[in-house]
Amino acid sequence: PHVASGHLVSLSPDALATCSGRCGYGTDSGYPCQCNTSCERFGDCCSDYAALCKGAATSCKGRCNEAFDSQNKCHCNSKCSQHGNCCSDYSSLCGGGGGGGGSVSDSEIKAISEALYSLDSNKASASELVLDPQVLVSDSQTSSQRDLAPLPLFQFLDEEALFSRPTFAALVALLDNYQRVTGQDEDFSPQQLAEQEAFVRETMSKTALGRKLYAFLSSKGYYASEEDFLQDLKMMWFGLYSRNNNKKDSSGFEHIFAGEIKGGKISGFHNWVQFYLLEKQGLLNYYSHSFDGPWTSYPDILGMQFRWDGYFKQVGSAIMGCSPEFDFAMYSLCYITRPGKRCYLSLGGKQLIIQTYTWDNSSYGDGKKYIGSAFPATP
Repeated sequence: PHVASGHLVSLSPDALATCSGRCGYGTDSGYPCQCNTSCERFGDCCSDYAALCKGAATSCKGRCNEAFDSQNKCHCNSKCSQHGNCCSDYSSLCGGGGGGGGSVSDSEIKAISEALYSLDSNKASASELVLDPQVLVSDSQTSSQRDLAPLPLFQFLDEEALFSRPTFAALVALLDNYQRVTGQDEDFSPQQLAEQEAFVRETMSKTALGRKLYAFLSSKGYYASEEDFLQDLKMMWFGLYSRNNNKKDSSGFEHIFAGEIKGGKISGFHNWVQFYLLEKQGLLNYYSHSFDGPWTSYPDILGMQFRWDGYFKQVGSAIMGCSPEFDFAMYSLCYITRPGKRCYLSLGGKQLIIQTYTWDNSSYGDGKKYIGSAFPATP
């Protein structure tokens, strides 16, 4: 019972006489009426053509993934985000999907960062973490490599309270998996891969903060499902690439959270828990700080000068006292919505600027970029 065009005759004529889902498609003799610009010339448009395809020429209603038609004012297929000509409701109606993503305004980024800030229930309290920043130096003094702080930066940390929390435990388990010198292959055991998986799930799936970030990015069309979101985070943060010697020696997570040595200098290293662990082991010597954020409780920002195992960092900035999920969420939010740019967050009404960098020499998926770096940009 087929007609020549291959359409089943059993469909009632009414079901075919609509432009729902057909706007912009080529002329098809299997349908009693048409839904593209040429139907206006031939006078065979469906009765709802004007409402669905023309009046709504600025909407993706009924047009998701339609064929490209140069006559349309805006577009609703997967290429439109690359060309910047999507209709305004493309991401919400068609779910831009894994990293395709819609556009997010600066004010929306400020609002979601405030929401995440208020949800950071695992951050350190003033009694759980006591810092002693000691000497503040000017920017011109950061390269002097002088140890101006006789005492450690971390005066006190309540490990029992903080490190027993699942997200802290997951971070601590991960931090010892890395070789700090670039140019050496990172080779992960099944247990270490499981620790990466556990960290992403504990921080992003099992905390209200992580679920809030997913809900926001999903509403903006970046991810179609939570699994897509978690998988993309695993790839962008833990996917290996080469900074040195063509060895798979680096990842965004290693660079930002664990820190690396490259060319005789510390590279990356923007996580306060790693700083604490290395200082406690006597491997890190805090020298001074050149920036202290305006916050009076945690999270706060410090820009620090220090030496790690003989190597110097001129300004290592970190979000201090926050939970691992807050660190991970803020950098992810900025990387996904403002890759390679400055990203303006608001925490308790005060501005925090995060700078991210994409890794441009290799990619994953359909050309997605790994995280090169992300850190608080100190003025």
